[in-house]
Order: sequence, then structure tokens, then C-alpha cells
Amino acid sequence: MIRSELIQKIADENPHLYQRDVEKIVNTIFDQITDAMAQGDRVELRGFGAFSVKKRDSRQGRNPRTGESVAVDEKHVPFFKTGKLLRDRLNGQ
Repeated sequence: MIRSELIQKIADENPHLYQRDVEKIVNTIFDQITDAMAQGDRVELRGFGAFSVKKRDSRQGRNPRTGESVAVDEKHVPFFKTGKLLRDRLNGQ
């Protein structure tokens, strides 16, 4: 599902809301999650999961095409851990 499909589904299920309002709500939620993660905070949505940022240290990598050694800089990557309710639902429990 992509963002526009999510917005359309929420708008269809809530006919009392205008689609432009639903779009603003969804975009605000995603923006707030992104901003919190950019500041290094953890975002937890109970029953769904938790978004956090993990730090990857610098290391020596390898160019798969040439085989030569390449320095890979330190970086921060997004990480998502599923909640128990989501995990159980995906496993049919």
C-alpha cells in the first residue's frame, strides 16, 4: 500500500472527512515520525511497532565488482521492530 492508497482508504471509511483533510492528517503523522527519528528519538505505536534509529559504525567494505577495499562511513539507519499484536496477527494467531 502506498501513501495515496492509505489516504483514499481512510477517506472512504470516514465519509464525514474531506479527502484533503485526511491527506493533511496522514502527512502530519508521517512528518512527526520522521522529525522525531531525525532527532534520534524512538516512536512507538502500541500494537503496531516501534521506529528507532540505529548507528552503524564506519568499516571497511568491498566493491563487489572490482574486489577492492572501500571505506564505508559511519551512518544512521531507520529500524522498525514489530509489536506483539502485529506479529501475532501476521502469524494467524
